Amino acid sequence: MENPSAEWYTCRNMSKTARFSSKRLKNELHEAFTTPYNIMTLVAIVLLSYLILFPLVEMIASSFTLAKVDVKAIKGSHAGQFTFYYWQRIFHSMIAKNMFYIPLAHSLVIASCTSVLCIALGSAFAWLIVRSDIPHKKFFGLMLIVPYMLPSWAIALSWNTIFRNTRVGGTPGFFAYLGVPIPDWLSYGAVPIILVLSLHYYSYSYLLVSAALKSINSEVEEMGEIIGASKWQIVRKITLPLVLPAILSALILTFSKAIGTYSVPSMLGLKVNYYTISTMIHSTVNSAQAGLGFSISLMLISISAIFIFVNQKVIGHRKSYVTMNGKGTRSNPIPLGKARGPILVLLYLFVALMVVFPVVLMCYQTLMLKVGDYSLKNLTLHYWVGKGRGDIYEGLDGVLRDRKFLSFLWNTLKLVFLTSIFASIIGQLIGYINARGRKLKSGQFVEQVAFIPYLIPSIAFGAMYLSMFSKGVRIGPVTIVPPLYGSFALLVLVSVVKHLPFASRSGTACMLQIGTDLEEAGQIAGASFVKRFSHIVFPLAKNGFMSGFMLIFISIMKELDLIVLLMSPKQGTLSYLAYWYSTEGWTQPSNCIAIVMFILVFLTHWLSNKLFKTDLAGGLGG
Repeated sequence: MENPSAEWYTCRNMSKTARFSSKRLKNELHEAFTTPYNIMTLVAIVLLSYLILFPLVEMIASSFTLAKVDVKAIKGSHAGQFTFYYWQRIFHSMIAKNMFYIPLAHSLVIASCTSVLCIALGSAFAWLIVRSDIPHKKFFGLMLIVPYMLPSWAIALSWNTIFRNTRVGGTPGFFAYLGVPIPDWLSYGAVPIILVLSLHYYSYSYLLVSAALKSINSEVEEMGEIIGASKWQIVRKITLPLVLPAILSALILTFSKAIGTYSVPSMLGLKVNYYTISTMIHSTVNSAQAGLGFSISLMLISISAIFIFVNQKVIGHRKSYVTMNGKGTRSNPIPLGKARGPILVLLYLFVALMVVFPVVLMCYQTLMLKVGDYSLKNLTLHYWVGKGRGDIYEGLDGVLRDRKFLSFLWNTLKLVFLTSIFASIIGQLIGYINARGRKLKSGQFVEQVAFIPYLIPSIAFGAMYLSMFSKGVRIGPVTIVPPLYGSFALLVLVSVVKHLPFASRSGTACMLQIGTDLEEAGQIAGASFVKRFSHIVFPLAKNGFMSGFMLIFISIMKELDLIVLLMSPKQGTLSYLAYWYSTEGWTQPSNCIAIVMFILVFLTHWLSNKLFKTDLAGGLGG
């Protein structure tokens, strides 16, 4: 006969175990949904999925969905059906060569050559400024980032002003005016596009490699010198391997940016029918062929994704290094010896010819009444402060008294400051999630999703948001998100999301340098998470915040590709106005606006550097 008391004890123990398991599960669920990190991560995943993954999925779906305008191309078809029509057109059709393969080849050549030149220039300048005994380092350090402060289309306009010939460009450029014959390949096509983009983007490698060199203790290089290694051997065997992660990061940034840029290829390529992937995307989207444009965009995204994959594999763990520790670093400049003089002369020549001369010529051209006449009698202030004349550019007033210019200036300042502030704050929060959850799948997921916008060409990203927010989002009778097309809010939203990669990389790099022991001390003292973040974490991340803010400020001030499809007549920006003037052949007003934009960026960077010691390399995650 079984013992009833033993059965009772067994049932009671099982009941206690069940209650304990249930209580443990409740505690785990309570902790999961009340821990600040988990709440931040959940909110970030939901918002990033809606603002990044959903548009990307919609882009992919659009490339396989037949649009109404293309129904006539396929017999018996109907709008909305599944189709390979767009992919067949770009891969295997009569127009595939001219629409996809040739522009792709052009884009790859431009991106590859630009990346090589940028890495060579930027790395060499970084080593000279940080590691050598070259004089006037502050002057060169500032002047070498001036080209990045200028819009790329403004540098293209300067190139066109200098090297334009009468055979292609109509009115003579500077050298043609002096009687110097300029070949067509130097005026338009691949060579000027590569050189202009290289002048604009070498700052990436200069900033990132400079940051890496500053973190290296010079004792390592001195030990190589003690054992008899030459300067070249020290650079090749010691310095280069240490800065290789920074160089590869710069390569990724430069290649991804160059392969998807639109304004420079359009200004220096379209006149000679030199198409790239980006100009082809713009052409297809503008001609109501969104499915075709999205298909081409996805191919461009795939190419960039391969480079990002390489980046993750090769240098994915470099940000785990601790840079704020108890040991100081020493940096003794390396003497250049007899080469110091010639190198200094070359640096001055580069700054004079590639930085100062284009800006001065741009300023001079704003004072020229007629394009192509560089004589002193042709100088005037008309394009700055003059009243409109019927014989000059359809009666356009000088920019400083033009109502459209003043309205677009206000729009630009609003867009720049709102985007920079929102993107920088969100970037710091995402950086906190990435840094504290680096070993968690949730943190890795947030980090990867936040970087996706960088893979998508700006023109395609703008088109996605145009499609996504042209209609409101409704759940039943309730409108969750109203239609945003034509609103200023859409410009801010798309600008913030597109620049999250820079903001999050800056935030991650900054948060990784802040130890968790400071937060733990605040928690022990009874401070809430909000108080710990606002009084401990954020003050320590102030410089990183300002670095990200400054980088986004510069990028948005110059931005054109991203918002060109989203702007209404009342919401235009200075970049759009200047680019429109340049396409109309109104060179002087376009240059006036470019100079105003450069002054705004330069002054903001100078003030930020003086007040907060901002470092643009920090905005790149360097």
